[in-house]
Amino acid sequence: MKVLIINGSPHSKGNTATALNEMVKIFEAEGVETKIVHVGNKVVRGCIACFKCFEKGKCIFDDIVNETAPLFEEADGLVIGTPVYYASANGTLISFLDRLFFSSHFDKTMKVGASVAVARRAGSVATFDEINKYFTISNMPIAASQYWNLAFGLAQGEVEKDAEGLQTMRTLARNMIFLMKSIALGKEKFGLPEKENWTGTNFIRG
Repeated sequence: MKVLIINGSPHSKGNTATALNEMVKIFEAEGVETKIVHVGNKVVRGCIACFKCFEKGKCIFDDIVNETAPLFEEADGLVIGTPVYYASANGTLISFLDRLFFSSHFDKTMKVGASVAVARRAGSVATFDEINKYFTISNMPIAASQYWNLAFGLAQGEVEKDAEGLQTMRTLARNMIFLMKSIALGKEKFGLPEKENWTGTNFIRG
């Protein structure tokens, strides 16, 4: 089993990293290979809707997005962690995710997704919901925990005092492992669900 972890915080050792590392402890204890990609401190431009990725098979902007895409393709699960800015994820992370999901055309069906939001106080549930939308549009089941996948802290290290938040992270990791293993067994016995050719319907018609 392989899990790709995206850290959307500008701080490599901040509270988001602390929450994600609590998951890593469980993954490593259970023999799950993890890879952390830190994107929050990178310069990542947004998608320009040029659609060149359909010709090239990758984003026209050759940066960390294209570096990460093969890791995503190999992974059985994807964890996306972010701090909360104005009840939203870090803007750099959103630009990264828009381009990563749109330009990578491999089948993401049944890769397990999990989002983690870290906040001082509020806006975390909206951010949690925002990140989950990348999974639900990609045929990716979402791993659940004992509470929404949130942790709280402002100053570096404060998340370590959030006992419930850290327990939520550990539970999330265990549930994610179970789900990934269950899906692997299901794929082996039944294969992936049948897919129809995509039917796109625009709301405005000439």
